[in-house]
Amino acid sequence: MDQDPVETPGYDAAVVDLLGVLAYGELTAFIRMAADCDLAPTLALKSAMGRLATTDYQHYEQLAAHLRGLGVEPEEAMSPFVAPFSAFHERTRPRGWLEGLVKAYVGDGIAKDFYREMSALVDADTRAVMQEALGDEGHADFVVQIVRDTIRADRTAAGRLALWGRRLLGEALSQAQAVAVERDAMAALLVGGGLDLGEVGRMFTRLTENHQKRMTRMGLDA
Repeated sequence: MDQDPVETPGYDAAVVDLLGVLAYGELTAFIRMAADCDLAPTLALKSAMGRLATTDYQHYEQLAAHLRGLGVEPEEAMSPFVAPFSAFHERTRPRGWLEGLVKAYVGDGIAKDFYREMSALVDADTRAVMQEALGDEGHADFVVQIVRDTIRADRTAAGRLALWGRRLLGEALSQAQAVAVERDAMAALLVGGGLDLGEVGRMFTRLTENHQKRMTRMGLDA
């Protein structure tokens, strides 16, 4: 957007919700990746996964600091999203470290794409904080080579991982829709930001297209 959006009633609550859900997403991504490090079969993989986990935690700290600057405790902002995230991760529990990597690459990628879309609806300062937290500095790119090497060695893995990616897409889009609709402030932000049903539909089309690009990079059918 060329200018900041109009701050409608409930705007501040929507900003806190956005920062809270993003912070909790980064915190849980750190926890999952740090735990999965121990399952990686090589030291090189453990190191790469550790770098990704560290990046996630740094993003969480940036978001938490910004929330405190707004006079909001991070735990308060994150608490509404604990149950929905727990349900999502329970539905998408990976079977082994490789599925965990694919989930981190495509599942978290879909979520971050969604929040990038939402960042266009907020003021410049909030948008800058969100955009910084939504970058991974390429630390997740190692997943692409791992998956490509795996399916070269075992062609049966390609079909299994492709199905896993499709399942993650459906679950992640449902999660994004639930977050946007069930939180009144964020739903109002979408409407106040000028997004009609057609534009919301196009937004989810863009999320799907980006997912397909990630799957193609890994050598998997979307």
